[in-house]
Amino acid sequence: MTRLSEFDLIEKLFAPLATSPGAFGLKDDVATVAERRGCELVVTADAVVAGVDFFPGDPAPGVAKKALRVNLSDLAAKGAEPFGYLLTLLIPREIGRAYLKEFAEGLAQDQERFGVSLLGGDMSATPGPLSIAITAFGHVPAGRLVRRSGARAGDLVFVTGTIGDSGGGLALLKEPALSSSASAHDSLIGRYRLPEPRIAFAPAVRDASASIDISDGLLADLGHVAEASGVRIVVAADRIPRSPELKALWGDGEEAIVRAAAAGDDYEIAFTAPTLIQDAQTPVTCIGRVEQGSGVELLDAAGREIATPRKGYRHFER
Repeated sequence: MTRLSEFDLIEKLFAPLATSPGAFGLKDDVATVAERRGCELVVTADAVVAGVDFFPGDPAPGVAKKALRVNLSDLAAKGAEPFGYLLTLLIPREIGRAYLKEFAEGLAQDQERFGVSLLGGDMSATPGPLSIAITAFGHVPAGRLVRRSGARAGDLVFVTGTIGDSGGGLALLKEPALSSSASAHDSLIGRYRLPEPRIAFAPAVRDASASIDISDGLLADLGHVAEASGVRIVVAADRIPRSPELKALWGDGEEAIVRAAAAGDDYEIAFTAPTLIQDAQTPVTCIGRVEQGSGVELLDAAGREIATPRKGYRHFER
């Protein structure tokens, strides 16, 4: 980072993103957050690392947007409306000013789209890969935060959007020759590189009994809900929504469904509720039910359990 000036980068690239009055133009060591009457503050943090969560050659604007959006997805799954975030950058020597300028432009575009502001953060040089950590803030009406622990026997299980597309995109980035369709190729890679957090669905989520965003994989994340709620979640394999592009890539058999359900990085919302919850903008599919017991089971059309040795992504598995 010897050719970069930390304070110049802050002033020229990142201070313009600090549109909230409480950020003080990034000219202080702290920021203030105005209290919103009748609401609770919701905080989440997530990091993305080159070579783990994105490819080192991925376009800088998209990397910035992914780093922000995975955090906004967490807020949406809790029923919260985002308003601001902190940004920490660990920058390797090979990253120059041009890359960081495009990175800041990506953040600016998403700030305008999602109504959020940079509140502060930090940056430092690193001998390791580019690493981006974001802490995001949102508001939820008091008492309406939706946790993992509220699922009850008799509830139904729902999911927004389609599952497995990001995993398909990752597979294509590793082996581009897998797909013969240019449109399917671009669509699936787009889902991997640029998730779409379900911000508009957040108000509807507040009526759910439990909710989680799908980052580790549908089965893995429903497992978190089952564990926190002390219940068993049963998922019907043939009900898991998958896009035509993913079916064209992986097929429509049982193995393809299991692969999609464990792929991760979908950033859709899985939730439980006694009845269907939906809005006009968001596709929602009922995929299962909540029962007494523990764990998560994936069943075929005849009601037999499908073996799923890997239910999702684990950061520290070797």
